[in-house]
Amino acid sequence: MLVLGLCFETLMGQNKSSADDYILRFSPVAMEKMRDFKIPASITLAQGLLESGNGNSKLATQANNHFGIKCHKEWSGKTFFMDDDEKNECFRSYKNPDDSYRDHSLFLTQRPRYSFLFELNLMDYQAWAKGLSKAGYATNPMYPQLLTRLIERHQLYRFDSLAMGLKPSKPIAVAVAKQENTPSPSEFEVVGKTKSGRYLHSNNHTKLIFAKEGDRIDLLAKELNVFSWQLIKYNELQDDDSLHAGEVVYVEKKGRKSKQFETHLMQKGENLRDISQLYGVRLSRLEKINHWKAGVVLPAGTVVKLR
Repeated sequence: MLVLGLCFETLMGQNKSSADDYILRFSPVAMEKMRDFKIPASITLAQGLLESGNGNSKLATQANNHFGIKCHKEWSGKTFFMDDDEKNECFRSYKNPDDSYRDHSLFLTQRPRYSFLFELNLMDYQAWAKGLSKAGYATNPMYPQLLTRLIERHQLYRFDSLAMGLKPSKPIAVAVAKQENTPSPSEFEVVGKTKSGRYLHSNNHTKLIFAKEGDRIDLLAKELNVFSWQLIKYNELQDDDSLHAGEVVYVEKKGRKSKQFETHLMQKGENLRDISQLYGVRLSRLEKINHWKAGVVLPAGTVVKLR
């Protein structure tokens, strides 16, 4: 799969699709695939929204590929080449987006590493989100949280019930559905490239990159012309911490507050550093703004002030 954040080059212009537009267009397709392949429509829609940037990504608009599926050896259809983890990588190209949705279902049902997903409760989107990450669908360690936020923000779980002819399920967390405009790494603006051709992004007016497989802090520091201790400090890392593929790495000091968002609702499995990295706000400032001691452990449902 694509590394989140590196593949969401959206089209500039007046005709960008919104999340609501995307859901209106593709929810019937996702429900049909749920009935045919037993994959939650909420999960399929959330993946489509996230991987394609609401259908606006270069891969979606030029290759009708809404799920970032690369060619792999067995693919004999049309192809589309673009830079991702490596330069000029091969992605599947489809006649229309509906074919992309069908191939996504086939991709999950025909690969052994995803087989355990089909033992999960079909209505448990949280378990499916975690399962996809466990199976290696995406390299971003926050992939389950990103999918869950999209599902709950747009109440995509309602399509699971509709698809299977059940009574609509109740929101798991109403407060999450009301929390609008949570930033997603897929939406971080591309602002340039490093000397090695790696994309530079911006979040909260702070430059960052996404770590790749095999990245080390010392090598990144050399590539970015900064000291290792600076990357460690900017990202609140420990000296012996390793980097994971898809992880956000800030290359300059994060902000003292969020310039766009006021609060964040803690989700299960999140910690305060996760929030610091997501919003580009220094961890020490979040602790100070909220009058918390360093190292505080927060339960899900805690409201975190961002400014």
